[in-house]
Amino acid sequence: MPEPTPEPEPTPAVPGAADAFAPFRPRRGRFVALAIVWGALIIFGVIAVLLPTVSGHAIWGVVDRLMFFSFGVVIALLAWRFASLSAVPSREGLVVRNLVITRRLEWAQIVSVQFGGGAPWVSLDLDDLDTVAVMAIQKADGAFGEQEASRLAALIQALGEPADPEIGGAP
Repeated sequence: MPEPTPEPEPTPAVPGAADAFAPFRPRRGRFVALAIVWGALIIFGVIAVLLPTVSGHAIWGVVDRLMFFSFGVVIALLAWRFASLSAVPSREGLVVRNLVITRRLEWAQIVSVQFGGGAPWVSLDLDDLDTVAVMAIQKADGAFGEQEASRLAALIQALGEPADPEIGGAP
């Protein structure tokens, strides 16, 4: 009789294993930003087409119309960047994509999570005394934002390595 194969060892205790590594994204802010993207493209596109003409002669030339529509495209691109806010966790760390900067953090670098006071989003305190905003988890999302902040704190607790209390290494 063949020996039974051993069952694979479970992954380290990370709450909701499959869902734990789902990207963090804002809900309400993303919806508003995507509405602005489409609204800007449609409104500026329609206005650029319908700019007035006088007795068959264009007061607004083709270049003027293209520049007007380009202004709508710039607004849409800025709103798209806001819609693409995210924080993507993995076993190695967290990639935080904010409006201007994308930063990769190791779990051991993150000391604590703050989601209180007057801040509109989560802040991470790092071991080098720096603070990183995680704009993907927002207070505007209410209970969902609090749940996502708790999930991030659980990931940090499960995957972060505690700081070594000894300074200077082994004797």
